[in-house]
Amino acid sequence: MNIQRKYSLPNCTLLLEGLSDVTRAAQFQEMRPELSILVNAECYLSGYNQPLTGGREFFESLVRAVSGYAQEFLSSVSNPQAHNQESELVEFQKIDGNLHRLIIHSESTPEGFDRSNNSKRPPIEIDLNTVQLFDLVEAVDQFFADTQTLPELSLELQPVTRRYGGASQAVIKQAVPAAVGVSSLAVAAIAFNLIPPPQIRIPQPQPDEQTSSATKNLNPPASAAATPIAAATPAPTPSTANEKPAVKDLEALLNTVPEITDPSQLRALNRQVYNQIHPAWTKRSGLQQDLVYRLGVAADGAIVGYKAVNKEANQGVGQTPLPNLLYNPANRARISNEPIAQFRIVFTTNGVLQVSPWRGYAKTPEVVGAKITDSNITKGLNQKLYNTVRQTWTGTPTFTRDLKYRVAVNKEGVIADYEPLNQVAFDYFRETPLPNMFNAIYGSNVAPPNDKEPLAHFQVIFKSNGKLEVTPWKGYQ
Repeated sequence: MNIQRKYSLPNCTLLLEGLSDVTRAAQFQEMRPELSILVNAECYLSGYNQPLTGGREFFESLVRAVSGYAQEFLSSVSNPQAHNQESELVEFQKIDGNLHRLIIHSESTPEGFDRSNNSKRPPIEIDLNTVQLFDLVEAVDQFFADTQTLPELSLELQPVTRRYGGASQAVIKQAVPAAVGVSSLAVAAIAFNLIPPPQIRIPQPQPDEQTSSATKNLNPPASAAATPIAAATPAPTPSTANEKPAVKDLEALLNTVPEITDPSQLRALNRQVYNQIHPAWTKRSGLQQDLVYRLGVAADGAIVGYKAVNKEANQGVGQTPLPNLLYNPANRARISNEPIAQFRIVFTTNGVLQVSPWRGYAKTPEVVGAKITDSNITKGLNQKLYNTVRQTWTGTPTFTRDLKYRVAVNKEGVIADYEPLNQVAFDYFRETPLPNMFNAIYGSNVAPPNDKEPLAHFQVIFKSNGKLEVTPWKGYQ
């Protein structure tokens, strides 16, 4: 199976392509497969149209040179690992305090970079400023934080003597705004002998992928205090003051439990997730970019974890309600080996919430529950539903596109469930009588539907010209 991994920063993106080792993958049924065989590596740098490309040897050399040069730059102590042109494909040279030359010794030169027609091609030379350099450093850090990509590849950094650090404080002040990743800070600390060399594969989430998951039976280690952002804990009740959700890697949790993939169940959970997040998202202005998250949801709709997909999502989690929506073990049985569904959540810059299954639907979902299928009964219920909605839908529509809903009624014609089918139906649902009709029965607009009795399902369309259409349900489109 072909696998891609992408580690993105504003000025640098690393793209790795490879395969899983089938002898190892057969032993694990992982939600996110392990990339253990690297086939191709691409490094995209801002200002250059074509990426630097190569195989495993190129990538390993790039990683060593980047890390070694970052240590040298912050400590002002020469690091041979950054300049070993005899045995390395990649090396760095310092031009001045804010300019750094990346040199690639390679037999194949990508198009878009200067090169001669000599049979022995000269090295590629690319000048990076400090911001670009440390975006590259942080992209490398994201790779090392990803335990599912080339897990056997490690980085060894050696600390330099503390006495060399005093002359470089100005350099650190210059570099820190551009270097905020785990590796960047680790390299800086190593350079001044403030901490010992890092252990290989510290189990922390990627710096641009915030991970939070609440489980009572999975407590974080003592070192978890260094985790970038922890999940917020709902206020405990007096009798359960010590009951707090613990923080755990969402991906690790997903690797230990079954995944919910049934399309019909995912469709129902999709609604529950939306109904939890939509009313709780109150800070809808001020987003500069969309915030994208991966969500873990239990079979009853409880949100058990979330993970930021892009850097902006990691930094802007406080503008979302996700930390406060994690389930509280004090109010619900603990998550053990329950199946988990995954969803993609997007808080868009225009204030629209998007919720969809992480992997999409394997096939068209169906409505869950028993159904009324007798054509004579459904025909009568169709007319009854039309009359009820038509009588209560008053006023002039402000929407310009048709609102589409799935509406279910019981054998008496009483509304038992309704579901928006397009985005404008979500946005303008209050202009329809459906919420009031549903609330009159359940006491809430977001209560779970009645699945205790057979229901007849219909598609109801509120047209922008004021007309109403009610037709028998033919399934999701």
